[in-house]
Amino acid sequence: MEYYREEEIRNIERTREIMETLPHFCVGFFRYIRETTSARTRLGYARDLKIFFSFLTERNMDLKGKDISEISLENMNMLTADDLEEYLEYLSYYRLNEKEHFNGEKGKSRKLSAVRRLLSYLYKKGKISQNPGELVDTPKIHDKSILTLEPDEVSRLIDIVKSGEGLSPKEKQYHNLMAARDTAIITLLLGTGIRVSECVGIDINHIDFGTNGIRITRKGGNQVIIYFGSEVEEALYAYLAEREEIKPMEGSEDALFLSIQKKRIGVRSVQKLVKKYSEMVTTIKKITPHKLRSTYGTSLYRETGDIYLVADVLGHSDVNTTKRHYAKLSDENRRHAANVVKLGKDEN
Repeated sequence: MEYYREEEIRNIERTREIMETLPHFCVGFFRYIRETTSARTRLGYARDLKIFFSFLTERNMDLKGKDISEISLENMNMLTADDLEEYLEYLSYYRLNEKEHFNGEKGKSRKLSAVRRLLSYLYKKGKISQNPGELVDTPKIHDKSILTLEPDEVSRLIDIVKSGEGLSPKEKQYHNLMAARDTAIITLLLGTGIRVSECVGIDINHIDFGTNGIRITRKGGNQVIIYFGSEVEEALYAYLAEREEIKPMEGSEDALFLSIQKKRIGVRSVQKLVKKYSEMVTTIKKITPHKLRSTYGTSLYRETGDIYLVADVLGHSDVNTTKRHYAKLSDENRRHAANVVKLGKDEN
């Protein structure tokens, strides 16, 4: 839990830094949502609201050229549904801090949600007399097919991680040092479906080889035990044999997975190593740790046909989320069911 406490503190500090640049009335808003949201969620809201207020000071005729901190409740009370719809259009492409940004349906929906929640709070508390957020439709999110690795691609990926086949001479030098760690990480992600944030937060004492279970901390802070099979067990044992010989940096003594600098490995580092190895398996699929999670979920659903089990193992708080993601597989199962039950007697 120490890792997650430190991460929460970092998120709180980052949120406070952003809040110092936002209008003063946002202080009450973040205090209002504090008990019902995680520190990570509040940080996301702070970032999204800063983008919205930056848009207002760049594009809104009444606020153009103002400092964000100067935006008042009177200004907020003048906002209309047209302003929010213009914001959605702006989100498709904009420049901020000399960087280009693009948003698809999901990005627009999330950023609009932050603004809506702020406006809803201001309206509920009587700070503004109208709530234009209620008049704007959420961008329709079109479900995409789940991108996963096929069984032969999974085998190929694990083989490459173990052998280093296809790596450059320079990459192989690094691989020789980290092969056991990388194999354990990739195998764990593929064999349990845990999130990358859950993976990097694992401590050595969270693993119980007696039950082949690992205690992880889900989004929201809930702790659960997930179980792993023999392939994950073998990979973890091989890595731990090397891990015992490493003297970690101060503060990372308990961490299971360490970086080359002997510190707890970060989410970004895991994303990079997944990208590096997966690009040698497939060039047409953009594989991320989340896609490895989807690969596990797809395999589990195909083997069991139990959507509730998949939702539970993946840590989805709402089974409808799981159903939506695996709708195509559900349709395959229903089509198969049509041919299972025979109404007549076989004539053989």
